[in-house]
Amino acid sequence: MTRVFVPADAAALSVGAEDVAEAIAREAAARGVAIDLVRTGSRGMFWLEPLVEVETPAGRVAYGPVSPAEVPALVDGGLFEGKPGPGCLGLTEAIPYLANQERLTFARCGVIDPFSLDEYRAHGGYRGLDRALAMMPGEVVEEVVASGLRGRGGAGFPTGVKWRTVLAQPAGQKYIVANADEGDSGTFADRMLMEGDPFLLIEGMTIAGIAVGATKGYIYIRSEYPHAFRAFTRAIHIARGAGLLGEDVGGGGRAFDIEARLGAGAYICGEETSLLESLEGKRGTVRYRPPLPAVEGLFGQPTVVNNLLSYAAVPTILAEGAAFYANYGMGRSRGTMPLQLAGNIRQGGLVEKAFGITLREAIEGFGAAPPAAAPFAPCRSAGRSVRTCRMRSWTPPSTTRRWLP
Repeated sequence: MTRVFVPADAAALSVGAEDVAEAIAREAAARGVAIDLVRTGSRGMFWLEPLVEVETPAGRVAYGPVSPAEVPALVDGGLFEGKPGPGCLGLTEAIPYLANQERLTFARCGVIDPFSLDEYRAHGGYRGLDRALAMMPGEVVEEVVASGLRGRGGAGFPTGVKWRTVLAQPAGQKYIVANADEGDSGTFADRMLMEGDPFLLIEGMTIAGIAVGATKGYIYIRSEYPHAFRAFTRAIHIARGAGLLGEDVGGGGRAFDIEARLGAGAYICGEETSLLESLEGKRGTVRYRPPLPAVEGLFGQPTVVNNLLSYAAVPTILAEGAAFYANYGMGRSRGTMPLQLAGNIRQGGLVEKAFGITLREAIEGFGAAPPAAAPFAPCRSAGRSVRTCRMRSWTPPSTTRRWLP
């Protein structure tokens, strides 16, 4: 039976992926062709959505962007056999946009059925949790410290150091909180992951709970993401039913469970202490610090608050080892970082690369943006080199010259 893959990611749905999937199913039924229509997440190549993939002996063959009206002609041209023709992009993994990435966190997005635990495991899922269950909590924390993972929420604080602080707090109720209040303009990586590979986040949060002695986790999802909220809630129920959440996680004698909460549309709740206030049923306002959330967080208890992408990096670290993850990146920034490309470019979407990629490589290389009207040039502020680029024709106001250290 031929397997055909069509994304059910919100971005793909917004440009007609549901209609494309229905058209493919109709054509297959009308021609008496048996197909397995798999709804996946998005590969992150948004300019090609809706993207249709067909499994062949040589690998998956991609077609896109596909409209419902084009489906009959594509089927006539050999879509179900993965034959080349109009709209055919060749092997998906050979598309330069994908082939030139280093996908660790997003390796399964667009590849698997996001609600199939069997497919998740077949692609390396839950290897990290299995290893964590065989380790002492402190050993798990030190593995994350050694990996060099830093928070992906913007501040870049070492993730393992935060976990170490929570682990050191006196025994009692502790919490894991995932910040998925993705409210900045042009961002969509959190949503893509919740819709395309939710078990990765569940696994990462579970490992964090085991590492610091927390038995309860919350994920705070922005109100504008109802599709992601439904998808992640469904994944929680599946994981719980399989014994991967609850009183005896994976048969390892550790307890941990997760609850998804939907925000109310307050941008300030992307700040971690405001988020905690909202989770407690209060108005989202920033808390005074100290105490830090790691000491006195949710409901006054020690709490790990990390960005969704921070937790999503953890299963790879535990499965492959800290040295494997630390081998990516440069300086104090280890591992990979998802880049979200949008705006005046030809190829908008998600790119995952090791730290060290230049602005030009991201925007002109992956985004296929036309050359800038004015050249990129290193910025200098207060006599110190700044690791970014700006258009040479623009000068920042004197009050904002010191953008970055």
